[in-house]
Amino acid sequence: MPESALAAPDIVAPARRRLLQAALGSAALLALPGCVTRIAAPSAAAARLQLPRLQVDPALVIREVAGLRPFRPTGFRVEPERLGEKLVIHNYGHGGCGVTLSWGTAELALELALAQPQRRAAVLGCGAVGLATARLLQDHGFDVTLYARELPPDTVSNIAGAQWGPSALTDRELRTPEFGARLARASRFAHRRFQLLPDQRYGIRWMPLYFVSKKPGFEPGWEWAQTPELFRTRTHAPGTHPFAGRYLHEIQTMIIEPTIYLPAMIDAVRLAGGRVVVRGFAHLDEVAALPEPLVFNCTGLGARDLFGDASMLPIKGQLTVLAPQPEIDYATIAGRYYMFPRRDGIQLGGTHERNVWSTEPDPALSAQILEGQRKVFDWPA
Repeated sequence: MPESALAAPDIVAPARRRLLQAALGSAALLALPGCVTRIAAPSAAAARLQLPRLQVDPALVIREVAGLRPFRPTGFRVEPERLGEKLVIHNYGHGGCGVTLSWGTAELALELALAQPQRRAAVLGCGAVGLATARLLQDHGFDVTLYARELPPDTVSNIAGAQWGPSALTDRELRTPEFGARLARASRFAHRRFQLLPDQRYGIRWMPLYFVSKKPGFEPGWEWAQTPELFRTRTHAPGTHPFAGRYLHEIQTMIIEPTIYLPAMIDAVRLAGGRVVVRGFAHLDEVAALPEPLVFNCTGLGARDLFGDASMLPIKGQLTVLAPQPEIDYATIAGRYYMFPRRDGIQLGGTHERNVWSTEPDPALSAQILEGQRKVFDWPA
């Protein structure tokens, strides 16, 4: 797909102006132990947030899609395993944050590879995780061949909402301090790496994300609480913004556009001398027969059958996409519903169907998503 600018200056300027106004009206940063870092709310004299209203209209729906999150109840797996004379380094099971954590878990996998003498590697999978793994290996002198049954735009990563922030990663009762520490390390590395990528070439844009809530306090999820410094918040009280009777808890987030990001990543792999081979693997014997001595397993849900990980299961997520509305330069999360504006359309979602393998969109869920978003943006005239 052709690479193009994510947004014209006259589109992104309003968001930057709001950020500048908010910065001038804010007090000092306050570090709250065990919570996200919170910025003091603007004074009553501060300017009211001027947010354009999202048009939620069935006539504006341009597509409905569904994808499968590769969920592993204990969280992502990054560890080595011997396969005959080969070393397999697993890197899969990211749930709802494959794009978000792709660079971070790739860094964990790279450390395992650097401890080996071999510098020829096969990467299995061409989603966000496989591509980030391939690029980090190349940056450290590895000769990389990327094997994948499906290439963008047909990967699971293409369906992602792709707002930067870990979510839907583990089952609550299986969380451990040890995994929390690994998650924190992967999150910090990935957050920084995305910032270093050229934003327009890779389809990455900063924008405000507003949590719409009836509660004056913002409590981050477990995944976010591992790295509070990455999610500094500012709270806007009712009456200072168009969402009547509710609080807005604001953070600055990155939206990553898969339709731009994934082709740019494939180009980067090829420009660095990597090879891309289109093929699938039905049995481990086929993996063992590859010429590369190192194999990185970034197959996501495919690891269930290929490597026998019975814990892997899908969580189906559905998106209803509205025609682009360039004036919408912010994102929202309101309860289960989220809205992420992208160049290729306004992404509306928020469904989680555990252990459902179908990728067919459900018209009833689309109707629920639209009705839920209509209520969120039902502002007083």
